[in-house]
Amino acid sequence: MKRKADQAEVTAPNGHRKKAATAANGMRDRFGGGLFDSATVKKYASEYAGSEPYKHAVVSSLVHAELLRSVRTEILENIHFTPKETDIYKIHQSGDLANLDGLDSSALKKLPSLLKLRDALYGAEFRHWISEVSGAGPVSGKKTDMAVNVYVPGCHLLCHDDVIGSRRVSYILYLTDPDKPWKAEWGGALRLYPTDNIKGEDGKMYKVPQSDWSKVIPPAWNQLSFFAVQPGESFHDVEEVYKRAEGESSDDGGKFRMAISGWFHIPQEGEEGFEPGLEERMAEKSSLQQLQGKADQFDEPQTVWLEPAIRGEVATSNGDDGGDEDLTEKDLEFLLQYLTPNYLTPDTVEELNELFAEESTLRLTNFLNKKFAKRLRKHFDSKSDGVPTERELRTSRPPHKHRYQYLHPASPSAPVGDTANPYEALLDDLLPSTAFRKWLALATGLDLARCSVLARRFRKALDYQLAQSYEGEDPQLEYTLSVTPTSGWGANEEADGEADGGAEVNGNGKEGKPESDVAGEDNVGGYELYMAGDDDDDDASSASGSDDGVTIPTSITQSSTGAGSRRSTKQKKMVDPAVYQAAADDDEDDGILFSNPAGWNTMSIVLRDKGTLKFVKYVSGAAKGDRWDFTGAYEVVDEGEEVGNGE
Repeated sequence: MKRKADQAEVTAPNGHRKKAATAANGMRDRFGGGLFDSATVKKYASEYAGSEPYKHAVVSSLVHAELLRSVRTEILENIHFTPKETDIYKIHQSGDLANLDGLDSSALKKLPSLLKLRDALYGAEFRHWISEVSGAGPVSGKKTDMAVNVYVPGCHLLCHDDVIGSRRVSYILYLTDPDKPWKAEWGGALRLYPTDNIKGEDGKMYKVPQSDWSKVIPPAWNQLSFFAVQPGESFHDVEEVYKRAEGESSDDGGKFRMAISGWFHIPQEGEEGFEPGLEERMAEKSSLQQLQGKADQFDEPQTVWLEPAIRGEVATSNGDDGGDEDLTEKDLEFLLQYLTPNYLTPDTVEELNELFAEESTLRLTNFLNKKFAKRLRKHFDSKSDGVPTERELRTSRPPHKHRYQYLHPASPSAPVGDTANPYEALLDDLLPSTAFRKWLALATGLDLARCSVLARRFRKALDYQLAQSYEGEDPQLEYTLSVTPTSGWGANEEADGEADGGAEVNGNGKEGKPESDVAGEDNVGGYELYMAGDDDDDDASSASGSDDGVTIPTSITQSSTGAGSRRSTKQKKMVDPAVYQAAADDDEDDGILFSNPAGWNTMSIVLRDKGTLKFVKYVSGAAKGDRWDFTGAYEVVDEGEEVGNGE
């Protein structure tokens, strides 16, 4: 005897029987009134077709209010949430709600309304509604993909396009407090980014997202936002939920933004609309391939390689001064204008060389001498807007890789600038100089050639640098001089020039600055982190929680944030790209190679091998100020090897 379509059962991976979310009847009463009326469908389809910066829709009162209130209560009372943090997000997340049927009967009894909602969202009628309004094509009822995400103050999700696997439509159903309307100034908005069409060197057109969003959709109770997942176009983020400002009313329900986020996938084999090979073709356009593809020709800033020289001097083709790698009297006189004298003594240089040979990293405190550091601090303090330069700061792009403001150094042939501006003196004179290159070479024992230098500003509540891998065949020496004038970053904060300068060996992110200092719940971000690359044999983690609630199994595929498989586990010796374990044990090998909080007057030096990841964590709106630094890199040359032209 044949089963009816709305009673069909499938077997879950764990052996449990579950109803497929394809029921054609009995679901309309779970939605708001009039949703399926032809006039309503036409209205939303018209709004969707004319929306900018890309096609999307916002639906109010999607679900029957009583049902959604019950769903919210069940989630708050019974669902475990796991805090997760990577370079791209900081959230609290449930397991994959597609796995609800795999729970035992006692757990399922606690979630009857949540089961009703999931089956309604993936039921035949609402899937048809989504397809008709969006025009994106049929969507699957077999493949359900949803999770509950909670954003408490400090949580965020940075720019990405959701393009993973077979996703066709992305959606967010908000479960904010129905009795305390969400205020836009609390944050947590969905923000959509416009793109520019740019012709590449190969003659092809590429979509490149702009640095800033153009559409803001604040959360609201029982509101659904959805859009078609489109490679290179559907870029969006979730604004940080901001911490309560001093003096702000506490009548905000704790400011937690709860929502069910998920995707409708392309039809699977056996479903109407299934297209053989479509998923494979979609995978070719994935975000990861775009990140590593030819579109990086449009990245701003581009790396500019310089031959080290003091402005007004002429550098040789190899960036040296005729082969003498020792610091001359003239070099020392120049460096003493900037550096703490202790770092220039032969004994200290030898000590640094030995430490670097052992760890391949150095972290130097009080790097700039007392006199110059005080000049620099005074210069920061004298600016009403906090910007220590009159030159125009540009904003980096694309935002799915990074967003910060930056300056390149002036040309070595340019006239010497205003000597009263110590900030520009560091960028233009010290860091690109032959003398500084020679000091670095002596301190690290490396043969160094061309350099790149960049001044950066990471604005609070805005900026970050997502993890990217270094792909050069030869190691690269990188440094960061942090000159962040504000406190509260988790770094060692000493008064200017109180110490003579000292080196910290911080090869694993735990000595000198414990990892908890940069990854704690209340940390405001802004730290720089180096990590080991990916391990192809990784397994996914599982949700965890207390013993008196429901733990929903975590999907073994992708993260339910939409930002890719950036998951972390305590079982792995290596980690997925851009992931760190936020509360790892001190003795755990979690893949962190070097961590460096924002701070005042600290220099970090790292020898970076191929495959090593690096990112600067998003700076929270709770930070006391912006992160300011100078960052640079040197080509490392083997003895006897000629320096290439590079790119």
